[in-house]
Order: sequence, then structure tokens, then C-alpha cells
Amino acid sequence: MHKLKKMFLAFCGGFITFYNAEAAIVDTLQIKSEKMNRFIETVVIIPDQAAKMPCPTLYLLHGHGGNAKTWINIKPELTEMADRDGIIVVCPDGEQSWYWDSPIRKESQFETFVSQELVRYIDAKYNTVKLRQGRAITGLSMGGHGGLWLSIRHKDIFGAGGSTSGGVDIRPFPNNWNMKKQLGEMKENQEVWDNHTVITQLDRLKNGDLALIVDCGTEDFFFEVNRQLHEELLKRGIAHDYIVRPGAHNQTYWNNSVEYQWLFFHRFFEKNLQHTDNLMK
Repeated sequence: MHKLKKMFLAFCGGFITFYNAEAAIVDTLQIKSEKMNRFIETVVIIPDQAAKMPCPTLYLLHGHGGNAKTWINIKPELTEMADRDGIIVVCPDGEQSWYWDSPIRKESQFETFVSQELVRYIDAKYNTVKLRQGRAITGLSMGGHGGLWLSIRHKDIFGAGGSTSGGVDIRPFPNNWNMKKQLGEMKENQEVWDNHTVITQLDRLKNGDLALIVDCGTEDFFFEVNRQLHEELLKRGIAHDYIVRPGAHNQTYWNNSVEYQWLFFHRFFEKNLQHTDNLMK
């Protein structure tokens, strides 16, 4: 039997065989960034299945003012969800970086850290599915920007990307959330700001490159930029899931939203790991 087929069958079998075997393990790590020459705290949820079979990985990014523990505090059930579906969850501290490699702050190089250094570390330390079809990335607010920014710019690493309540166009908010600390003042650095926002990265995409999910509450201050992103994706013929529901920019919304995003990524892993094996037969 082909190695990848064994991997996928084991992964699928985990949904039934190991559902209530043991509780997931939560590791809190200090991971070295060579580019920043410092350690970054990262929380990793490892399902029991990972002791027996390769598991796909979901990278969950926090928002401005959050940290590596934000997601597990918002959604304590993540450990149960990881065990139920055999998914490793990785939550790095992105500080106030917006998950960019800042052009003006050498100590803030989080695009490189998350998309390269962190992925390499996680794949080396844990029993992951080491394929883009086995990796997805999403987040809330600043992390929603990060989930799309990183997945669009690193399609070789991530097969799926998402955003909830995401700052998908930063330019209407030039004085908010320490963005000018990372990019400089917008009025003096317009080209830099234009080049560091999700909605201007769509030329990198063609339909089918990524599985994409975007959601935002109708009372969210980011609602309009999310609607504009959705319209632009439609105009370009790029398939994506777009969810709008009542809600504001708060933990109540994110606690609910992650359930929908989790289902989306779970289905992505299941379908695409199997599809990859069929193509390789």
C-alpha cells in the first residue's frame, strides 16, 4: 500500500478508533527564530492520535493585544476538538506584528517565523502530515489578516487559509493597532502600506490555489473591508466560503466562528489528503 494511502487511512480511521482514547496534550514551547534571534512562545495542542499516525495541522493566529494562549482561552474545547478529529493545533505568539516581516523592525519578522521557521520546527517535533494539503492557517482580527496574508503568499506551505473578523484591508485604519510601528506612517509610506494588506495580494491567486474561508459579523468595524474582499474574490472567479452573521468584534463571535472554520478545515484535510493519494496512484 502506498505510504500516503496508509497515512490517509490511518488519519481517517482515527475518527472512529481513537475518539475517546485519551486527552490531548498541550505543550507550551519557546521556539527559536533565527531571523529575529530570539525565542517566541507557542502553544501546541497534540491529539492522542498523533502518537500513532500523522495528523494534519491547523495554525491559529491571535489578534492585536493577544498572545499564544488567546485561542485556548477563548475556546477551551479546542483540546476536545483536536482529539475528536485528529488535528494538531499550533498557536504562536505574533505579538503586534500583523504577521508581517516588518521593513523597519528587524526584531519583528513574523512572516518568516510562522511560514518557515515555525512550520519546520513543528514538522520536525511532531507527527504531522508534511504536505501543504495537511496544513491550514487562520486567525481572528489581526490574526485573520495573518491567516490570509500567509496562506496567499505561501501557497507552497499552506493548502487552506482563513480569516474571522479579519483586518483584510489595513489602509482605512492608518492610526490603529500599532500598524505604523511596523510599516511607518501611511502618508509617508503609501506604497509600503499598499503592499502589506491582504486585498492587494489577490494577483498571486488563481481559482483553486487555496481553500479559503472568510467570515465577519455585521456589527464588526471590519465588516466593510471583508465585504469588499468577498466582492473582489467573486470578480476574479476565486472560489471561497464567505459567512456573514450577526455579531461584533468580540470573543462571543470568535467562539462561535471557530466552530465553522474548524469544520471547513477538517473537511479540507479529509478530502485533499485522499485526493492527493488518488492522484499519486
